[in-house]
Amino acid sequence: MEVWLFDDPLLSLFNRGLRIRLRGAKGGAELTLKVAEQDCTALPAGVMPAGEGKCEYDVHGSKVSGALSLTTKLDQRTADDLVAGRAPLASALSAAQARFLHGVPGAWPLPTDLRALGPTRVRSYTAKGQPYIVDISVLPGGEHFIEVSRKVPRADAASSLARFEADLAKAGVPACADQSAQAVNKLRALLRRP
Repeated sequence: MEVWLFDDPLLSLFNRGLRIRLRGAKGGAELTLKVAEQDCTALPAGVMPAGEGKCEYDVHGSKVSGALSLTTKLDQRTADDLVAGRAPLASALSAAQARFLHGVPGAWPLPTDLRALGPTRVRSYTAKGQPYIVDISVLPGGEHFIEVSRKVPRADAASSLARFEADLAKAGVPACADQSAQAVNKLRALLRRP
């Protein structure tokens, strides 16, 4: 899968807890606004229209944080225009995405120097009988990022993480020392590309 992220040279969106991602989908693309540090149990009514959003908790090492995702489908031509800079990102946002951004101080209007960063090539792997998904991301400069994930109910997160760590130890696979989300490292690497 091909993935593009949008931000400006100062990472203005990321620094406000926002990520905008465009990724290929069957017959077109999906444009997702991801908002960090959200309390999924206390989101205002109407923030997530049916079929357009989800809120889930991400666990990176010992840190747990809620993340709201709002996604809209785009046709391939619109996606291509966004990546090439022929269309402004704001024109492709759904009503829910634009409404949310309007409510984030300093996020709207979107920065004028936003650009598509990428593409990142992502391959996902699963093993028969195993609950984990392994995503390998390769950036245009050749940098590799590997992320292993599993979706579970929040109440099962601690026990699932303990099982996962035991599985890694049994397989002789060391976890990297930095268990924080690697999103900012990917963005910085992408910004170094012309």
